[in-house]
Amino acid sequence: MVLTVAPSIQNPKSVQGYALQSKIQNQKSKVEKGGHSVAQFQIECIESNTDKDRSQYGKFVLEPLDRGQGTTVGNALRRVLMSNLEGTAVTSVRIAGVNHEFATIEGVREDVLEILLNMKEVVLKTHSQQPQIGRLRIEGPVTVTADRFDLPSEVELIDKSQYIATLSPGSVLEMEFRIEKGIGYRAVDRTRDDGSALDFLQIDAIFMPIRRVNYSVEDARLGGTVEKDRLVMEIWTDGSMAPQEALSQAAHILVDLFAPLKDITTVATPGHPVEDILGSQIPIEELQLSVRAYNCLKRAQINSVADLLDYTQEDLLEIKNFGQKSAEEVIEALQKRLGITLPQEKSSKS
Repeated sequence: MVLTVAPSIQNPKSVQGYALQSKIQNQKSKVEKGGHSVAQFQIECIESNTDKDRSQYGKFVLEPLDRGQGTTVGNALRRVLMSNLEGTAVTSVRIAGVNHEFATIEGVREDVLEILLNMKEVVLKTHSQQPQIGRLRIEGPVTVTADRFDLPSEVELIDKSQYIATLSPGSVLEMEFRIEKGIGYRAVDRTRDDGSALDFLQIDAIFMPIRRVNYSVEDARLGGTVEKDRLVMEIWTDGSMAPQEALSQAAHILVDLFAPLKDITTVATPGHPVEDILGSQIPIEELQLSVRAYNCLKRAQINSVADLLDYTQEDLLEIKNFGQKSAEEVIEALQKRLGITLPQEKSSKS
């Protein structure tokens, strides 16, 4: 399957479930944007697989990119993939009869701290922005895995084989756990006072759905000796997100991040003309005047363009030894180099 898309933005959901050898290929013509040509490139998924624990791997090729852009694009995508994508994690656990993480539970092989570490490894995907509560109540003898959980309909369990604990005959393990969405890593906050989390033991939450990202830049040749970059990206996820979706979301985040920089305008501060802002710190040496005109201005204590802006064209003629030719030279230099025009009418000077 081949999709034709624009080179910058695409809906993160548009690449879900596409065939392993599918291509997202841009038109080979060039698009003019803001007077600059933007080279088109193709994105191809050349390898994809899913492991027994449902973690996923995808390998992508982006080419052709202009020389040097492979590293720029690859590094930016890698950083966003590793730190800015939203994921799901267990953030706290409440176990019946337990009030601290160093306790033990009768008839359970693992202590509470080990159970919390195992819960930290559970891979989930929630379709709700609100925190959800999962539950477990089980009697031994049994080996407890994640498929024993009682989860809300909004929550999907990715790896059902995740080990939790082993119970001996007659023992009972009963617990509730909080499921949240987030970004990056959230350490336990011992100072947080959450009345709704009574008796819950907090867990360092890893929300990142991306486990690993590699990229490399190779040479790509088009039509003879034209050298381009070929970017190869490898993405490993925990299974809660497909590598194709992760790549698309990362690109979307970068586009949104840089979008405000496309239309930069200069806005003058109220009460301060643009000429004042531009000329306040520019010495008159930058105007490259003749020696005669320069010396006359210096003797009149005119040291910067800001000082010149206090004068009109007629005022310049009143400076000692400053003739019509020198005045015209200064006026022309201001207009040519800074786009500043002095008013003609004479002002009243102190």
